[in-house]
Amino acid sequence: MSLSIDPFEIDISDALLVDLQERLRNTRFPEPLPDAGWDYGTEHDYLRSIVSYWSEAYDWRTREAALNELPHFVTEIDGERVHFLHVRSPEPDAQPLVLTHGWPGSFVEFLGVIGPLTDPVAHGGDASDAFHLVVPSLPGYAFSGPTRERGVHLGRVARMWAQLMAALGYDRYLAQGGDWGSFVTTLVARHDPDHCAAIHLNMITPLADGPAEGWTPEEQAFMEQFNQAYMLDGAGYMQIQGTRPHTVGYGLDDSPAGLAAWILEKFREWSDCDGDIERSFTKDQLLDNLMMYWVTGTATSSARTYFEFFHALRAGDLDVFSRVEVPTGYARYPREIMRTSRRWAEHGFNIVHLSDQPRGGHFAAFEVPELFVPDVRAWGRAVR
Repeated sequence: MSLSIDPFEIDISDALLVDLQERLRNTRFPEPLPDAGWDYGTEHDYLRSIVSYWSEAYDWRTREAALNELPHFVTEIDGERVHFLHVRSPEPDAQPLVLTHGWPGSFVEFLGVIGPLTDPVAHGGDASDAFHLVVPSLPGYAFSGPTRERGVHLGRVARMWAQLMAALGYDRYLAQGGDWGSFVTTLVARHDPDHCAAIHLNMITPLADGPAEGWTPEEQAFMEQFNQAYMLDGAGYMQIQGTRPHTVGYGLDDSPAGLAAWILEKFREWSDCDGDIERSFTKDQLLDNLMMYWVTGTATSSARTYFEFFHALRAGDLDVFSRVEVPTGYARYPREIMRTSRRWAEHGFNIVHLSDQPRGGHFAAFEVPELFVPDVRAWGRAVR
């Protein structure tokens, strides 16, 4: 099936930017609770500092120009608009690789790894480690725009990615992802094993293999982190977005401060920053990502990913549990919210490469590109 693929340039109107400035300046902050810190959610003073920087110092036009130096494209697949970067390597034997983000991220998570992965020689590496990169925005995110109908679940997205890679002329390709991107990548491997030759994940949900009394101390620690730190104390956003995404979405699409509070708390919680989010990300990086939601009006549609995921699971339209036979690489970062043992990973995947990283969290390519790139290269050599 051929696709109509068109070049795309980011061009946000002055009117939208003026409106954003007015909303930021007119933010109505709640009365702070003394000594609340981050215990109740996004910390009051930090949010004020972000809103102030966003309004007074952040330069979107400079960021927009930098983004437009990359080759952007748009197409339509299965009735949905898909925006993507397609950055070809100067190396003729480069391996095609599709990188998929998750929530609350965007394609900007991968900006720091595009150069080293596509042109390793220019970054002190070997030509044989080069990749041609395809970096899509999930349907409902960023410049893919809001989804247009019910039922755009991750299985459909995986089939879209297979169509996209075929339309770009890649008969054999690799896939990588974290967060929702890990699910999409896994589903691509299941859906298109004749063309998707290998996958790399930086998140695998810990699905226990066998009774608890047989777990290793490592596995017990993984499950304790997953159940206590995440499911009991950190997954409220998932319950809301998985059941009533529109209810919270009205506020997110109307208030940039509200959007920042909703998303930045996750970047702090899920990163290896020891409570100081700017140890891992600059304000400009954080705002680049927030702008992908704000200027495109996709906070609500991105939240629908959770609703579609859980409803497709219950309806039997989505299988995320069957074993994947495609060769799989797995990178474990210490502050990732979902980690699993090699034994449990091998129960669900054909693991051919596993690495334990010294630092980093959920947004690995964004937070620690200097670790992400060598690991992807090592996996690429293992599956070449």
